[in-house]
Amino acid sequence: RRMVRETVVGVDDLIYPLFAVHGTGVAREVASMPGVFQYSVDRLVKEAAEVAALGIPAVILFGVPRVKDAAGSEASDDDGIIPLAVRALKDQVPDLAVITDVCLCEYTDHGHCGLVKDGVVQNDPTVERLVAEALAHARAGADMVAPSDMMDGRVGAIRRALDDAGFPDT
Repeated sequence: RRMVRETVVGVDDLIYPLFAVHGTGVAREVASMPGVFQYSVDRLVKEAAEVAALGIPAVILFGVPRVKDAAGSEASDDDGIIPLAVRALKDQVPDLAVITDVCLCEYTDHGHCGLVKDGVVQNDPTVERLVAEALAHARAGADMVAPSDMMDGRVGAIRRALDDAGFPDT
């Protein structure tokens, strides 16, 4: 019976999503998702500590950059919002697994997952940017990077880059 019973979801299966923004003391509700907030790093750490105290083993971070541009520049910035949040979480809630979203859509002024040239998404240059983003997250201490874009070949490229940079366990 155990083999064919319904799936059981427990606290160990949960990942809590958090949205990180620049600033201090920020807890801004996301209008399209009532009850969901964008937090500055100081508030995000407090929220994550509560999550950990509930036994939830992991968070996934989504970044809201200070400035969006066509290249999604902040996505791979070592001092961007996600690396800042990762470093703070690993320092203050070290037993919590930190996963980061790897995508350009939240960083680009056009909202696309990829770089766009003459109205066409550019796969290979986008993969290069995604690799740079994943490496910035790994350097900050992310336990896992989670590409959510739709670019061909990005998982293999990210894996190779993480291995080459000395992050075989990320």
